[in-house]
Amino acid sequence: MISAVQYRPSARDIAYPRDGAFVMRLLIIEDDRDAADYLAKAFREVGHVADLAADGEEGLAHALDGQYDVLIVDRMLPKLDGLAVIGTLRSKGIETPALILSALGQVDDRVKGLRAGGDDYLPKPYSFSELLARTEALARRRGSREETVYRVGDLELDRLSHQVTRAGDEIVLQPREFRLLEYLMKHAGQVVTRTMLLENVWDYHFDPQTNVIDVHISRLRSKIDKGFTQALLHTVRGAGYMIRDSK
Repeated sequence: MISAVQYRPSARDIAYPRDGAFVMRLLIIEDDRDAADYLAKAFREVGHVADLAADGEEGLAHALDGQYDVLIVDRMLPKLDGLAVIGTLRSKGIETPALILSALGQVDDRVKGLRAGGDDYLPKPYSFSELLARTEALARRRGSREETVYRVGDLELDRLSHQVTRAGDEIVLQPREFRLLEYLMKHAGQVVTRTMLLENVWDYHFDPQTNVIDVHISRLRSKIDKGFTQALLHTVRGAGYMIRDSK
Protein backbone atom coordinates (compact mmCIF):
# COMPACT_ATOMS: atom_id res chain seq x y z
CA MET A 1 0.00 0.00 0.00
CA ILE A 2 1.35 3.39 -0.99
CA SER A 3 0.35 6.08 1.43
CA ALA A 4 -0.10 9.68 0.32
CA VAL A 5 3.33 11.25 0.43
CA GLN A 6 2.10 14.79 1.13
CA TYR A 7 5.41 16.27 -0.01
CA ARG A 8 5.39 20.05 0.19
CA PRO A 9 8.62 21.91 -0.60
CA SER A 10 9.50 25.27 0.83
CA ALA A 11 10.30 28.06 -1.60
CA ARG A 12 14.03 27.39 -1.37
CA ASP A 13 13.53 23.67 -2.04
CA ILE A 14 11.72 24.11 -5.33
CA ALA A 15 13.75 23.43 -8.47
CA TYR A 16 11.75 25.31 -11.06
CA PRO A 17 11.04 23.52 -14.33
CA ARG A 18 12.82 24.59 -17.46
CA ASP A 19 11.60 27.42 -19.65
CA GLY A 20 10.03 29.21 -16.71
CA ALA A 21 7.10 26.80 -16.39
CA PHE A 22 5.24 26.98 -13.11
CA VAL A 23 5.34 24.35 -10.41
CA MET A 24 2.46 21.86 -10.66
CA ARG A 25 0.88 20.10 -7.70
CA LEU A 26 0.03 16.60 -8.88
CA LEU A 27 -1.82 13.66 -7.38
CA ILE A 28 -0.84 10.32 -8.92
CA ILE A 29 -3.45 7.62 -8.26
CA GLU A 30 -1.71 4.38 -9.23
CA ASP A 31 -1.72 0.95 -7.55
CA ASP A 32 1.48 -0.28 -9.23
CA ARG A 33 4.08 0.78 -6.66
CA ASP A 34 7.05 0.76 -9.05
CA ALA A 35 5.17 2.78 -11.67
CA ALA A 36 3.92 5.27 -9.07
CA ASP A 37 7.37 5.76 -7.53
CA TYR A 38 8.90 6.20 -10.98
CA LEU A 39 6.38 8.87 -11.97
CA ALA A 40 6.68 10.75 -8.69
CA LYS A 41 10.48 10.76 -8.94
CA ALA A 42 10.41 11.87 -12.59
CA PHE A 43 8.02 14.76 -11.92
CA ARG A 44 9.99 15.93 -8.89
CA GLU A 45 13.25 15.87 -10.83
CA VAL A 46 11.84 18.49 -13.20
CA GLY A 47 10.61 20.61 -10.30
CA HIS A 48 7.01 19.60 -9.76
CA VAL A 49 5.26 18.42 -6.59
CA ALA A 50 3.82 14.89 -6.59
CA ASP A 51 1.68 13.04 -4.04
CA LEU A 52 0.74 9.37 -4.32
CA ALA A 53 -2.38 7.34 -3.59
CA ALA A 54 -2.51 3.56 -3.99
CA ASP A 55 -6.20 2.95 -4.67
CA GLY A 56 -9.33 4.75 -5.82
CA GLU A 57 -10.75 5.43 -2.37
CA GLU A 58 -7.52 6.95 -1.10
CA GLY A 59 -7.12 8.98 -4.27
CA LEU A 60 -10.67 10.30 -4.06
CA ALA A 61 -10.19 11.33 -0.43
CA HIS A 62 -7.11 13.40 -1.31
CA ALA A 63 -8.58 14.85 -4.51
CA LEU A 64 -11.77 16.08 -2.84
CA ASP A 65 -10.13 19.17 -1.35
CA GLY A 66 -9.29 20.49 -4.81
CA GLN A 67 -5.72 21.44 -3.91
CA TYR A 68 -4.13 19.80 -6.97
CA ASP A 69 -3.47 21.28 -10.39
CA VAL A 70 -3.75 17.94 -12.21
CA LEU A 71 -4.75 14.39 -11.30
CA ILE A 72 -3.02 11.46 -13.01
CA VAL A 73 -5.41 8.54 -12.65
CA ASP A 74 -4.84 4.90 -13.55
CA ARG A 75 -8.07 3.49 -14.94
CA MET A 76 -7.89 0.06 -13.30
CA LEU A 77 -7.66 0.66 -9.55
CA PRO A 78 -8.59 -1.38 -6.48
CA LYS A 79 -11.54 -0.36 -4.28
CA LEU A 80 -12.77 2.30 -6.74
CA ASP A 81 -11.82 2.39 -10.41
CA GLY A 82 -10.38 5.49 -12.01
CA LEU A 83 -13.50 6.47 -13.95
CA ALA A 84 -15.58 6.24 -10.77
CA VAL A 85 -13.07 8.48 -8.97
CA ILE A 86 -13.32 11.12 -11.68
CA GLY A 87 -17.11 10.80 -11.95
CA THR A 88 -17.51 11.31 -8.20
CA LEU A 89 -15.33 14.41 -8.27
CA ARG A 90 -17.31 15.90 -11.16
CA SER A 91 -20.60 15.18 -9.38
CA LYS A 92 -19.32 17.20 -6.42
CA GLY A 93 -18.35 20.14 -8.63
CA ILE A 94 -14.60 19.56 -8.45
CA GLU A 95 -13.15 20.31 -11.88
CA THR A 96 -9.48 19.51 -11.28
CA PRO A 97 -8.12 18.33 -14.67
CA ALA A 98 -7.69 14.55 -14.80
CA LEU A 99 -5.43 12.63 -17.15
CA ILE A 100 -6.32 8.95 -17.41
CA LEU A 101 -3.60 6.32 -17.85
CA SER A 102 -4.74 2.93 -19.09
CA ALA A 103 -3.66 -0.22 -20.91
CA LEU A 104 -7.08 -0.02 -22.59
CA GLY A 105 -6.26 2.09 -25.60
CA GLN A 106 -9.00 1.44 -28.13
CA VAL A 107 -11.10 4.36 -29.42
CA ASP A 108 -14.15 3.22 -27.44
CA ASP A 109 -12.06 3.07 -24.25
CA ARG A 110 -10.75 6.59 -24.75
CA VAL A 111 -14.21 7.94 -25.53
CA LYS A 112 -15.62 6.31 -22.39
CA GLY A 113 -12.85 7.84 -20.27
CA LEU A 114 -13.40 11.33 -21.66
CA ARG A 115 -17.17 11.08 -21.28
CA ALA A 116 -16.70 10.03 -17.65
CA GLY A 117 -15.10 13.40 -16.96
CA GLY A 118 -11.48 12.85 -17.94
CA ASP A 119 -9.69 15.73 -19.64
CA ASP A 120 -7.07 13.63 -21.43
CA TYR A 121 -6.38 9.93 -22.01
CA LEU A 122 -2.95 8.37 -22.52
CA PRO A 123 -2.70 4.65 -23.35
CA LYS A 124 0.07 2.52 -21.86
CA PRO A 125 2.90 2.17 -22.63
CA TYR A 126 3.74 5.86 -22.90
CA SER A 127 6.80 8.08 -22.77
CA PHE A 128 7.31 10.32 -19.76
CA SER A 129 8.10 13.29 -22.00
CA GLU A 130 4.65 13.04 -23.59
CA LEU A 131 2.97 12.60 -20.20
CA LEU A 132 4.83 15.65 -18.87
CA ALA A 133 3.83 17.78 -21.86
CA ARG A 134 0.19 16.75 -21.64
CA THR A 135 0.09 17.34 -17.87
CA GLU A 136 1.64 20.79 -18.17
CA ALA A 137 -0.85 21.67 -20.91
CA LEU A 138 -3.75 20.74 -18.62
CA ALA A 139 -2.27 22.77 -15.76
CA ARG A 140 -1.75 25.83 -17.99
CA ARG A 141 -5.31 25.55 -19.25
CA ARG A 142 -6.63 25.44 -15.70
CA GLY A 143 -4.33 28.25 -14.58
CA SER A 144 -5.72 30.49 -17.30
CA ARG A 145 -9.18 30.06 -15.74
CA GLU A 146 -8.30 30.37 -12.07
CA GLU A 147 -6.53 32.89 -9.93
CA THR A 148 -3.06 31.74 -9.00
CA VAL A 149 -2.26 34.64 -6.66
CA TYR A 150 -4.58 35.85 -3.91
CA ARG A 151 -4.11 39.34 -2.41
CA VAL A 152 -5.72 40.95 0.61
CA GLY A 153 -4.19 44.32 1.46
CA ASP A 154 -0.43 43.82 1.54
CA LEU A 155 -0.77 40.05 2.12
CA GLU A 156 -0.08 37.89 -0.92
CA LEU A 157 -0.37 34.12 -1.40
CA ASP A 158 0.97 32.40 -4.51
CA ARG A 159 -0.78 29.06 -5.02
CA LEU A 160 1.80 27.77 -7.48
CA SER A 161 5.06 28.54 -5.67
CA HIS A 162 3.49 28.12 -2.20
CA GLN A 163 4.96 31.45 -1.15
CA VAL A 164 3.25 33.85 1.25
CA THR A 165 4.43 37.40 1.82
CA ARG A 166 3.21 40.44 3.69
CA ALA A 167 4.58 43.87 2.84
CA GLY A 168 7.18 42.00 0.78
CA ASP A 169 8.48 39.86 3.66
CA GLU A 170 8.18 36.08 3.32
CA ILE A 171 6.00 34.23 5.83
CA VAL A 172 6.79 30.56 6.37
CA LEU A 173 3.70 28.43 6.89
CA GLN A 174 3.18 24.76 7.60
CA PRO A 175 1.15 22.87 4.94
CA ARG A 176 -2.09 22.97 6.93
CA GLU A 177 -1.61 26.66 7.73
CA PHE A 178 -1.09 27.34 4.03
CA ARG A 179 -4.28 25.51 3.10
CA LEU A 180 -6.18 27.38 5.80
CA LEU A 181 -4.94 30.75 4.61
CA GLU A 182 -5.55 29.82 0.97
CA TYR A 183 -9.17 28.97 1.73
CA LEU A 184 -9.72 32.14 3.75
CA MET A 185 -8.17 34.33 1.05
CA LYS A 186 -10.17 32.61 -1.67
CA HIS A 187 -13.25 33.76 0.27
CA ALA A 188 -11.86 37.14 1.31
CA GLY A 189 -14.51 39.48 2.70
CA GLN A 190 -16.86 36.56 3.43
CA VAL A 191 -17.60 34.82 6.70
CA VAL A 192 -16.08 31.33 6.67
CA THR A 193 -17.74 29.00 9.15
CA ARG A 194 -16.11 26.26 11.20
CA THR A 195 -18.03 23.67 9.18
CA MET A 196 -16.64 25.08 5.94
CA LEU A 197 -13.10 24.89 7.33
CA LEU A 198 -13.53 21.36 8.67
CA GLU A 199 -14.83 20.11 5.33
CA ASN A 200 -12.49 21.99 3.00
CA VAL A 201 -9.23 22.25 4.96
CA TRP A 202 -9.35 19.15 7.17
CA ASP A 203 -11.66 17.00 5.03
CA TYR A 204 -13.79 16.26 8.10
CA HIS A 205 -17.49 15.78 7.47
CA PHE A 206 -18.25 15.82 11.17
CA ASP A 207 -17.23 18.00 14.11
CA PRO A 208 -14.37 16.26 15.97
CA GLN A 209 -15.20 18.37 19.05
CA THR A 210 -11.64 19.59 19.37
CA ASN A 211 -10.01 23.03 19.28
CA VAL A 212 -7.99 22.18 16.16
CA ILE A 213 -9.41 25.15 14.22
CA ASP A 214 -8.83 27.60 17.08
CA VAL A 215 -5.22 26.45 17.44
CA HIS A 216 -4.46 26.85 13.72
CA ILE A 217 -6.26 30.20 13.48
CA SER A 218 -4.21 31.46 16.44
CA ARG A 219 -0.95 30.30 14.85
CA LEU A 220 -1.89 31.77 11.49
CA ARG A 221 -2.91 35.10 13.04
CA SER A 222 0.42 35.35 14.86
CA LYS A 223 2.28 34.83 11.59
CA ILE A 224 0.36 37.17 9.30
CA ASP A 225 -0.77 39.92 11.71
CA LYS A 226 1.88 40.12 14.44
CA GLY A 227 3.91 43.31 14.14
CA PHE A 228 1.39 45.02 11.84
CA THR A 229 -0.92 47.82 12.94
CA GLN A 230 -3.73 46.55 10.71
CA ALA A 231 -5.12 43.08 11.43
CA LEU A 232 -6.37 41.11 8.44
CA LEU A 233 -7.67 37.93 10.09
CA HIS A 234 -10.81 38.51 12.15
CA THR A 235 -13.04 36.35 14.33
CA VAL A 236 -16.74 36.93 13.65
CA ARG A 237 -18.35 36.08 16.96
CA GLY A 238 -20.87 33.27 16.71
CA ALA A 239 -20.30 32.85 12.97
CA GLY A 240 -16.72 32.01 12.05
CA TYR A 241 -13.75 33.85 10.59
CA MET A 242 -13.05 36.41 7.91
CA ILE A 243 -9.97 37.77 6.23
CA ARG A 244 -10.35 41.28 4.85
CA ASP A 245 -8.56 44.54 4.22
CA SER A 246 -9.99 47.15 6.61
CA LYS A 247 -8.80 50.12 4.58
